[in-house]
Amino acid sequence: MIKILQKLFGFGTTADFAELVKKGAVILDVRSKSEFASGHIKGAVNIPVDVLKNSLSQLKDKNKTIITCCASGMRSASAKSILKAHGYTDVHNGGGWSRLGHKI
Repeated sequence: MIKILQKLFGFGTTADFAELVKKGAVILDVRSKSEFASGHIKGAVNIPVDVLKNSLSQLKDKNKTIITCCASGMRSASAKSILKAHGYTDVHNGGGWSRLGHKI
């Protein structure tokens, strides 16, 4: 059961985030504007998860690799699900932005 939940929400992923970024992945930070302003990964795009569905036009290429992140990994898991449901093909939950920053 735990493995299914991990796969569904993208936790425990074995993705090499540094390699994905090196190949041009977009880092999508889905925290609020104020959270993002207090610190973020350089080059990250900020679209808060609560407005993501209405802001998909900012992510034009549905085949581009996207790594979602937030404060803890919960909102980024939701964002991953939203993106996948709207046809984005290569989406990874990077979890918390600070921890992700150390992986790239």
